[in-house]
Amino acid sequence: MKLLTHNMLTSHVKGVTKGYPLLIKATEVKTNEVEFNPQFVSRMIPKLEWSALIQAAEELGHRQDLPGELVPDYEKDEEFLKRVHRVLLEVEVIEGFLQCPESGREFPITRGIPNMLLNEEEA
Repeated sequence: MKLLTHNMLTSHVKGVTKGYPLLIKATEVKTNEVEFNPQFVSRMIPKLEWSALIQAAEELGHRQDLPGELVPDYEKDEEFLKRVHRVLLEVEVIEGFLQCPESGREFPITRGIPNMLLNEEEA
């Protein structure tokens, strides 16, 4: 599961009002090189919840020098875009689980795929 995917996921357990951002409890994380596409990264940044991305990167030990706030004119800052690209697309959780911040419900991540399916009584 890439951190781009994580940034879009939320817990939909019945009764949960604060199901985002999910906490990452990883047992296996890999970094795979992906071709840098500055236009793609620039277009994704406005769709992200920046603080959730920073939190996820910290949980995995991959924040490095990502700033806590978006830099102005980031579209023109290639070094910044490369750092965001690395965290969004190259860091991948292979095994572990996501945890709802409110209910504590755990969603498994197996072979890089998060299973967000709910049991009948949770929906």
